[in-house]
Amino acid sequence: MREIKTRQLNENFFEVMKSEWALLTAGTLDKFNTMTIGWLTAGIIWGKDVITCYVRPSRYTYEFIQDNDLFTISFYYPQYRNLLSHLGTHSGRDEDKVKTVGFHPIELNHAVSFEEARMTIICKKIYDQAMDETQMQTFGIERYYPRGDYHRFYIGEIIKVYVKD
Repeated sequence: MREIKTRQLNENFFEVMKSEWALLTAGTLDKFNTMTIGWLTAGIIWGKDVITCYVRPSRYTYEFIQDNDLFTISFYYPQYRNLLSHLGTHSGRDEDKVKTVGFHPIELNHAVSFEEARMTIICKKIYDQAMDETQMQTFGIERYYPRGDYHRFYIGEIIKVYVKD
């Protein structure tokens, strides 16, 4: 993978998220977990290029993103969708799901991604907060949180972007 500058990204994240799936990965190469994500925002806050992602405390990846300053968001071509589905529906507590799907972990700038990724964005946490249900519209609670388990959101400064040639 080769590094590019954030401003060299010429992709529409709305289109990327609709047509491709992504993984959020946190931890170190020796101990990490990954999960498929569908909620993601990109923008600028405090003069920094950022990505905001969302993780439920019930997810195994939650422990890793809580305990580590860096996390990655990696994107994959559509042919990986079945494997990404497995990574999103099985827990790393119960199986070595990365080994099960045959992905190959790699270290990029002290963060974890996978050889199969077409693009990896490395983020450094600059803010996180539990979602406050008292601030949500009722439709969101009814549709996305019928059992509680509200997400925590993480704002990560984009520090590196890698793309596959």
